This record gives sequence, C-alpha cells and structure tokens, in this order.
Amino acid sequence: MTVTGRLPLLLLVGIGAVVLRPAAGTAWAWVGLVVVLVVVDLLLACPPGRLDVVRREVGPVRQGGTTSTELVVSHRGGRRARGVLRDAWQPSAGAGRNRHRIDLSPGEAVRLRTALTPTRRGDRRAVHVTVRLTGPLGLAARQATRSVPGSVRVLPPFHSRKHLPSRLAQLRELDGRAAARVRGQGTEFDSLREYVRGDDVRSIDWRASARTRNVVVRTWQPERHRRVVLVLDTSRTSAGRVEDVPRLDSAMDAALLLAALASRAGDSVDFLAGDRVVRSRVRGRAQRDALPALVDAMADLEPALVEADWSRLVAAVGGLGRQRALVVLLTALEPAAVEQGLLPSLPLLTSRHRVVLASVRDPELTRMAARRDDVAAVYDAAAAEQTSADRTGTAALLAGLGVDVVDADAERLPVALTDRYLLLKDRGLL
Repeated sequence: MTVTGRLPLLLLVGIGAVVLRPAAGTAWAWVGLVVVLVVVDLLLACPPGRLDVVRREVGPVRQGGTTSTELVVSHRGGRRARGVLRDAWQPSAGAGRNRHRIDLSPGEAVRLRTALTPTRRGDRRAVHVTVRLTGPLGLAARQATRSVPGSVRVLPPFHSRKHLPSRLAQLRELDGRAAARVRGQGTEFDSLREYVRGDDVRSIDWRASARTRNVVVRTWQPERHRRVVLVLDTSRTSAGRVEDVPRLDSAMDAALLLAALASRAGDSVDFLAGDRVVRSRVRGRAQRDALPALVDAMADLEPALVEADWSRLVAAVGGLGRQRALVVLLTALEPAAVEQGLLPSLPLLTSRHRVVLASVRDPELTRMAARRDDVAAVYDAAAAEQTSADRTGTAALLAGLGVDVVDADAERLPVALTDRYLLLKDRGLL
C-alpha cells in the first residue's frame, strides 16, 4: 500500500473545520473520516496482480545508440486499472521516461515503450517492473514489484567506420595495380623470366635454366587470401583511460576497422582476447560474417586487473592454425609490461608470423612535455619526456626483433593500423 499526494492535502482541509469548531474531537473526527476514505479507496483499487506484463525481445544496439523496449500490459480483472507503471533498468542502460500512466478497462491491453540509450557495452538488464494502481478517489494505491526479465546487448560503437570507405578505395587501387606483383617477394608462383642483376639467387629455377642457355628465375606475387589474427589484450594495462576512454575500447575500435577492411580484401580474420585466460575467441571468419561476429565477441569484454599471460595467449594463437598470418597485438606499449611479459614469447610468434603491435598513445604526454609555466610544470615535463623516451626505446627493441610498432593516439590508431596493413599487403610482406 502507498498513499498519494492527495492525502496530506485532504488532511490540511480539515484545518478549516478545526478553526470553525476548535476542539480535539473535531480534529479526531476529521482524521477518522480521512482514514475511512483511504481504506475504502484502497479496497476499490484494482489489485496489481490482475495485470499481466510481458516484455518483447530487444535487438542489439551500439553503445551510444538508441533503441526501445516494449511491455505489453493486459488487464484480466473486473475493475478499472488506473495508475503508474515503472520499467526499471540498470543505470547504464540509459532508460529514459520509464514511468508510464495506465488506464485500462477489463480485458483491455496496451503497449508501453521505454527508450534505451546505453552508456556501457555488454548485456544491460532490466531490474524489475513496479505497478502502482490507485483507487477512484486517488488517495491510496496498491503497489507490487515483479520481475519481468529483459536485456539489451550493447555492442562497441565502432566510431572509426567513417574511415572505411577511404581505405576500401585504397584497397581497390592496390588490387588493380599491375605493380602488385613484386619481383622476388610473395609466396604464390607467377611466372619464369631471365635473371637480371639484383635478383635474389634463391629464386633461380635450376631445372628451367638447364633447359635453356640463360639463367631463369621464378617470379612471385603476394597471396591475395591471407590470415589476419587480432589479439586483444584485456589485462590491467587496457583499463587505463586515455582522453577519458578506456584503452580497451580504443583498441577495439582499431581492431574492428582492420577486420572490416581485411574481410573485404578476402582475408580470413581470427580474433582472440584475453589476459591470464582467453576471454573470447572467433575463428576463421571471412568476408561478410567477420565484422558481426567480432562485434558480438567484443560486447562483453571488460579489463581485468591482472598481468597478461602472453605465453598462454601465444599458445592460443598457435591453436588457431599454423598457416602464416599477420598477427596484430593490440596492447599497451608499456616498457615494464612488454619487457617482462611479452618479450619472452615474441620469438615463437615472429618465427612463424608477421607481427604488428598496435598501442594507444596518450596525447597528454606531449602536452605535459611542452609546458614550462612553473617549477611543478618543469618536473612534469621531465617525467613526460622520460616516459616518452622509455616508450621509444621499447619500440626500437621490438623493431629489432622484427615487430612493426604502430603507436598513435586513440583517434589516429585505427587509420594508422589499417594503413600499415595496406602497406604490408602492397609490398607482399604478409
């Protein structure tokens, strides 16, 4: 049972009666009358149990996008049902205007829609539905809360998709160029021709040369259908925020743009996410089904405050297949984490695959290094310079081991990573 705002107003009206006839009996008589009216009103109110509430399924929505959830409320009682229904969700589901007025006759049904604008990824769930039905006088109400299960799957926003058309244009230009056949590089046999100075002697075809008076070499072209393996680090380094956005979310955005481009190029896309354990895995997706599968796999991922076990992640990459691939490690270029965790496992990767490390750079380091306003700012600038120097040294160390390093801020990282992919593809280095 609950009371409405009309009850205190009705009690205040009794002050007039007390003023006209100042006596304790008058006050108690008025209070008694109000109590009787409240009881009668409560008895005449429709029981909330007479309403059936069913929730319709909600489709997935991107983070920051808007969708709606629908409740179908049907009345199977014998009294008119008037009141308010509240459709409660998790705060991160962004449920707005979730209080609905209802006025149903017996046997009538109504559809109630609540707009949802989620602010976090993953499955956002409905908490409960509360129904409050008032009596004909509007003094009291019957209230009940029930569980009406429902959820909405919130997918990564994929802000970088705006860059996809321009990268697809570059891909079409790359595919259409005759110069895509790079002499002495690639893995697919193209043709035979005479040897010229500068050719790789390992490309000489001795059998064909024996049948002619000239030395003949094989020419190769880059394979058009390759494997791309995306490895997303969900350890503690991914929890850091850059420009108020978690590193994990920025890395996801870069991974999605590369996956979209690689699948359009006909490459097979594998995905792996984890820290000490593998959190998500998508195998062998190509062309149209690659992006939806990756987006769905990323929806539930959250940073874990543990160190990454790179030996386990590298072993998981090997479990996806032994064919040579472009392995993209989306992790932080943090010297301590890289040198102590990643470096021991790198030789196994670089011996079999082409490896690219993509990292989100914090632009605040550049801004701090440029400030010289006071003594504190100078110390901050020195610390920023030292941090940048450590990152540069780590990048140089990785490059010496055959790893391509792409270090850019969150806005530029997706573009920089796809440009590196196109460059490697152009040169036949995948």
